[in-house]
Amino acid sequence: MILSLFLSTFLTIFIAELGDKTQFATLTMSGTSNRPLAVFLGSSAALVLASLIGVLAGGSISNFVPEIILKSIASVTFFILGTRLLIISSNSNKDDNN
Repeated sequence: MILSLFLSTFLTIFIAELGDKTQFATLTMSGTSNRPLAVFLGSSAALVLASLIGVLAGGSISNFVPEIILKSIASVTFFILGTRLLIISSNSNKDDNN
């Protein structure tokens, strides 16, 4: 059971992080420095710390807020963000055509 939770978490985060702005920032920093190991260690530490904060916050919040409400808030938030991105992208395409 722990292995399946580990694998599903790993795959979810790995896929979510592919191609996001953090990866592009890391790629840029690595390409402009002569110390790729330092960039790797710094970006890895940042991701671990951000994940730790998420785990601690999620564990604490789940003691007070029911799971269904947390999932609903996450769903609505992702929906709003996705809708905003579509609108911004659509407006950007219209501006490019002019």
